[in-house]
Amino acid sequence: MAIITVSGLPGSGTSTACKLLQERLDWRYVNAGDFFRQLAADEGISLAEMGRRAEADGHFDRQLDAHMVQLARQEKDLILEGRLTGWMALRQGLPALKVWCLAALPVRAGRVGQRDHQTPDQAERDIAARERSEHQRYARHHQIDLDDLSIYDLVLDTGLLAPGEVVARILSILESPR
Repeated sequence: MAIITVSGLPGSGTSTACKLLQERLDWRYVNAGDFFRQLAADEGISLAEMGRRAEADGHFDRQLDAHMVQLARQEKDLILEGRLTGWMALRQGLPALKVWCLAALPVRAGRVGQRDHQTPDQAERDIAARERSEHQRYARHHQIDLDDLSIYDLVLDTGLLAPGEVVARILSILESPR
């Protein structure tokens, strides 16, 4: 496998897992969220406004998806983080280990609140609003149900596992003979 996709909802530990995988494997790590943030900056708008625009117009998501798929086709030894990277790998026939990280909302809100200097309650409200928007957006523009985890090779509850354990489980699948 030359590609690992790591997906999950906000605060599920995807970035932590990807950074640890990058350190361990010395593979290139690309975060779809960083590209989305750059698109917002290029447009001169906030990330929240970019999300609203993306909800109304699938162009932004298609641009992001095309960028991630292009990278995956051009490079090997690549870690792709993003909500839809597993789906894009599947739909494009890319050989990838597809991982979904999940955790209960209070766990995720605690993590996001700490990172973004918010109370857990405020983080939980923000996460819930973002998830409603993304569920609608991905269903409308991609015909993807984010609750459908059947496409993933590995689903990990990061609320129950330490980051090192998450990475160890991913590596055990990656290193096992197929």
